[in-house]
Amino acid sequence: MYVIGTAGHVDHGKSTLVQALTGIDPDRLREEKERGLTIDLGFAWLTLPSGREVSIVDVPGHARFIKNMLAGAGGIDLALLIVAADESVMPQTREHLAILDLLGVRRGMAVVTKRDLADDDLLELAQLEVEEAMADTVLAGSCVLAVSAVTGEGLDDLKAALDEALDVTQQRQDVGRPRLAVDRAFTMTGFGSVVTGTLIDGALRVGQQVELAQSGKTARIRGLQTHRAGIEEAQPGTRVAVNLSGLSADELERGEVLTSPGWLRPSKAADVRLRLLPDAPRALRHNAPVTFHAHTTESPAKVRLLEQETLEPGAEAWAQVVAEQAAPLAPGDRFVVRSSEATLGGGVVVDVGARRHRRRDSAVIARLRTLAQGSASARLVTALEAGEPADLRTLARRANVSEAEAEALARQAAEEGHAVGLDGGLFMTAAGWARVSARAEQALAAFHAQHPLRQGMPREELRSRLGLKGAAGQAVLHRLAATGAAADDGETMRLPEHAVSVDAQQQAAMDAYVARLAADPFPLEAPIIAPELLGLLSDQGKVVRTGAGVVFERAAYDAFAAQVVQRLRERGAATVADVRDLLGTSRKYALALLEHLDDEKVTRRQGDARTLLGE
Repeated sequence: MYVIGTAGHVDHGKSTLVQALTGIDPDRLREEKERGLTIDLGFAWLTLPSGREVSIVDVPGHARFIKNMLAGAGGIDLALLIVAADESVMPQTREHLAILDLLGVRRGMAVVTKRDLADDDLLELAQLEVEEAMADTVLAGSCVLAVSAVTGEGLDDLKAALDEALDVTQQRQDVGRPRLAVDRAFTMTGFGSVVTGTLIDGALRVGQQVELAQSGKTARIRGLQTHRAGIEEAQPGTRVAVNLSGLSADELERGEVLTSPGWLRPSKAADVRLRLLPDAPRALRHNAPVTFHAHTTESPAKVRLLEQETLEPGAEAWAQVVAEQAAPLAPGDRFVVRSSEATLGGGVVVDVGARRHRRRDSAVIARLRTLAQGSASARLVTALEAGEPADLRTLARRANVSEAEAEALARQAAEEGHAVGLDGGLFMTAAGWARVSARAEQALAAFHAQHPLRQGMPREELRSRLGLKGAAGQAVLHRLAATGAAADDGETMRLPEHAVSVDAQQQAAMDAYVARLAADPFPLEAPIIAPELLGLLSDQGKVVRTGAGVVFERAAYDAFAAQVVQRLRERGAATVADVRDLLGTSRKYALALLEHLDDEKVTRRQGDARTLLGE
C-alpha cells in the first residue's frame, strides 16, 4: 500500500481536492471547519481505477502550522503539490516544495486546482510557473495536471495519473524492524488507547508486543485498522491505527515511535549529511541553533559543522546535530532543520548515538562517507569500527539492515578476514581486534614487569584496562586465550611465555609462611612476608586473602568455611559471635571469614546475621 501526501500554500484547495477525490472530509477538528482552514493533519483513502487502495495525508498550508506539515510529509510515497490557478505559486508553495525535496519524496506531481476560476491564459501561466518552481527539485519533470474540485473536471485524469506513477514507485522494504512514527494519539470509547501513523521498515501484527522507543514503555497490540477496516497484519507503507493495551492515552503523544522492543534507542546526537537550501535566509554557522524535525518529532538542537565554520546557502556538508530532546532515529532517516521563521535545510541521518567528533578529522569524514554511500557490507564493517564489540541487533541498527542480513554480512566479512566473531554473537573488525589484542599484550607485559612474582593480572583488571564492559569484555578475554595471545589461569591472565621463578631463599620464606599459618590459623601476630611473595602464594591457591587483610592457609580456610556452611544449614542463620564461638577464635578472624564468604556469594548478610545465599 502507498501513502499520498498533499503540499502547498494555504487556501489553495488541498482539503477540498481530497474530499472531491475520496468523499472524505480530511478536516476533522471543529476549529478547522469553523475557520475553513486546515490546522492539523487530515487523513482519507481512495481506491484508484486499477483497484489499488491508497492512503492520503492532507497537510496544513499556513506558515504557522509548518511543523504539522512536517509531521505528515515524512512518510509519504507520492506528493501532490497543490497550486491554485487563480494565485499560482506562493511562498508556502515554495517552502513545501523545498521540504519535499529535502525529505527525498520519491514520486510526485503538481495539481493546479480551481481551474474553473481561471481562463486558459491564466491557467497556462500557472502551469508554467509550477514547472519552473519544480525545476532543480525532486519533482523536476513531473506532470502538471489541472482540475476543478467543484465541477469534477480533471479528477479522472488525476486518478489515472496517480495509478501510472505508483506503477513505477517501489514499495517500502521490510527489514524486520517495524517503526510507526505516531502522528495522532487518542482514546476510543470501547477500545482504549489508539495511535496512528505510517508504518515503515517492518510489519505489525495483532497480539505483538511493542515498545514506545522514546519512553521505553511497552504494550501489546490489541487491534489494527487501516481505512477503518480491521486487519491482522499491517505491512510497511500502510497508514494504520494501532489499538494498544497496557498504556493510557496520557502516555502517548505525537513524536513517539512504536516499534518492536529492544533495538531502537533515542539518541541526542546524530551524524548527518546536511544541505542548506539555495534560498536559505543566511549561512549556517558552526553550533548554530535550529529546530530539528524528523518523522513526527521536533526538538531544539545545535548543528556542529565538522569541516568548516559556516555553510553557505545551496552547499552541503558533514555535520552533527545535537538535539535537546533525544529522538528515536535510524540511519537513512530524512530530516529538516528550521529557524524560527523559515526552513533552512535538511538531509539524511548517517549514524545515530554519535560520539562527539574532533572537527576536520579526515578519518571521521571518510567513515561518514562510507556509511552514507558504501555497500551494505562496507557499512557493516564501518559500523563495527564505531566502538567496542557489537551484537547483531546493534549492527543491524547502525548499518540499517535486518538482523538476518547483518548476520550474513558479518559472517561473510569474517570469512574474508575483515571481521572476527566473538562469543555471544559479537563481532569486531579484524583491525579492531588487532588493536585490542596488542593493547592486551602491552598491558600484560607491563604488569609482569611491575610484578614479576605474580602469576598473572586479575581478569577484571585486564578487562578494565581494555575499556570493555560486560559480555563484550568477557568475550574478548575468551578470544585472547583461544587464539593464544594470553593464557587464562582462571582468576588471572598472563602472557603465554610468562613464568614465575623464585630463588631458594624466596621459596623457603614462602614455605615457612604457609607452615606457620597451617600450624596457627588465628595468630595473635600475623607472620610477615614480602607482598610479592604473598601475591604469588595467593595466585598459586596456597593461601586465601580476605578484604580485611587477614590471610588463611587454604586447607584451614576450606575447613572453616565448611563448618560455617554446616552450621547455617542446621540453624538457618549465624552471627559473628556464633562463628567466633564455633571456631574458637576472635571476632577479628570470624568477621574476616564471613565477609570473604559474602564476597564469594556463599553467604549473605541480613541484619546482624548471615544466611546461606539462595537458601
